Amino acid sequence: MAYESVRGMRDILPDETPYWAAVEARIREIARAFNYREIRPPIVEHTELFSRGIGEATDVVNKEMYTFPDKKGRSLTLRPEATASVVRAYVEHGLFNTEPFQKLYYVGPMFRYEKPQKGRSRQFHQYGVEAIGALDPALDVEVIDLAWTLMESLGLTGLSLRLNSIGCPEDRVRYRDALREYFAPRIKEMCPDCQRRYAENPLRILDCKNEICQPHIHGAPGSVDYLCNECRDHFDKVKGYLDQLGLPYRIDPKLVRGLDYYTRTVFELVSTDLGAQDALLGGGRYDGLVAQLGGPPTPGVGFAGGMERLILVLKARGLLPESGSGVDLFFVTIGDAARNAAVELAHALRRQGIRVDLDYRGRSLRKQMKYADQIKARYVIVIGEDEVKTGTARLKEMETGKETEVALEPEAIAEKLKGG
Repeated sequence: MAYESVRGMRDILPDETPYWAAVEARIREIARAFNYREIRPPIVEHTELFSRGIGEATDVVNKEMYTFPDKKGRSLTLRPEATASVVRAYVEHGLFNTEPFQKLYYVGPMFRYEKPQKGRSRQFHQYGVEAIGALDPALDVEVIDLAWTLMESLGLTGLSLRLNSIGCPEDRVRYRDALREYFAPRIKEMCPDCQRRYAENPLRILDCKNEICQPHIHGAPGSVDYLCNECRDHFDKVKGYLDQLGLPYRIDPKLVRGLDYYTRTVFELVSTDLGAQDALLGGGRYDGLVAQLGGPPTPGVGFAGGMERLILVLKARGLLPESGSGVDLFFVTIGDAARNAAVELAHALRRQGIRVDLDYRGRSLRKQMKYADQIKARYVIVIGEDEVKTGTARLKEMETGKETEVALEPEAIAEKLKGG
């Protein structure tokens, strides 16, 4: 029986991993430039963390989580997102006592049981940042600026920021009441999911992508009309900082994001190259989440983006980084004595940081040279019986075809490879 990967969980093969590694390195570089430190929470968490933190009425909790009992009957879940896990770690390890202001970033796999589509898998990879411990609207804009800087550093241009504020919990009560009043005469014409959302949390109706619901959603009231003075002032300051930094934005009064922990500022950074699912990343404030998960009242703000979708956009725009040379040097060997010499040389050269490979399949000279070309080896050394006897060989630069004589000694070869 030939096994296949689980639907929605794909292999990232060696031809692709250099792109992933390059993008991940850039994420880490930009995050560190803003003084964010890496955190690596576990993949498996207690289910209650997400049902409590994300919200029972969300599609993520209702439909999309991979949940299972462990051997003692405890309900566990493969993490569908990382913010709840990061906040749980912040609370569990008492960081609010030692260093209450934390700027953190992460890169790793998440899991959601949803229909696989372009740029969206059931196992997917997210990168994100979380800034916990300050309410300053300038911090909201720092998080947005970090996201924008990352996209620009990867060569993306023509980005657009969708921006909104959903206010504090009291504002959202007023807004939910307004939405219930608006949707009451329309809800029977909408999809079953929206009818469920109407009863549980009408804000979630605004997340619906079903075409039959869009005309009704289009005319719904926006959240900014229900902000208290304090939340309106916070939003005005966010917009002021964005203007100051020259970061363009568009107010989207129905942008609420899909998770219940959001408060005040919410945003999405979008691209036109992904079709319907065009958001590269999204985020916002979650000023009540730390307290909700057992910590003291502590504000926070962050964003998350999908690696698969980002790489799709980079590929569509021809911006994927070059994978580069596979190895610095490939030994082509003819005979056992040559093979033994190459094994010893490779051992020594690798310890000097030189990428070296050799043939292990007993292939012909022609096939070994062809393979060296396939793996983009920068240099080749052919070793046969004569080369073993004389202790010298020809070092060939594959790109130019230029050949030079070199002693079969690690130091001599290393000097040649490094331009000596």
